[in-house]
Amino acid sequence: MPKTYIIGAEEAKEISKLRQKIGNKQVDKRLRAVQLRSEGKKNKEIAEMLETSSDVISIWVSAYAKGGVKALLPKKYGGNHRNMSIEAEAALLTEFDEKAKAGQMVEISDIKQKYQEAVGHTIGNGQIYRVLERHNWRKIKPRSRHPKKASPEAIEASKKLTTPVENS
Repeated sequence: MPKTYIIGAEEAKEISKLRQKIGNKQVDKRLRAVQLRSEGKKNKEIAEMLETSSDVISIWVSAYAKGGVKALLPKKYGGNHRNMSIEAEAALLTEFDEKAKAGQMVEISDIKQKYQEAVGHTIGNGQIYRVLERHNWRKIKPRSRHPKKASPEAIEASKKLTTPVENS
């Protein structure tokens, strides 16, 4: 049998006061669901009133019972979630920049391995590409053949036109 959370009258008053202050419609909807639950309404009734599913109402009420009003507030995800500062990334890339300027091949797998060693955990390929993009790196692949190279037939035809010079 599912667990039934009971919300007291004092908590309902607190929620009512908070709903008057809050400007976020999503949070207000969650708080209203909890408030209606404290008035004795069932999840299905609340779901119909708020035009959502009864499962969502159950999740909101459970979250409130376990974590209070704070559990219903939106999470703050903003900010810089990088593993390194931009300066540290630039310092890591200097070795590879020198190799590239010297005409040597630089592979993403090498940069990724060095980055993982520096941060101490694994990362995805997408993160490495974002690091390189931040530092204005771009993918350059050596071409397999020159774009103006003649076709094999034209090369053979030109070989037939030339005759070897004999020394007399």
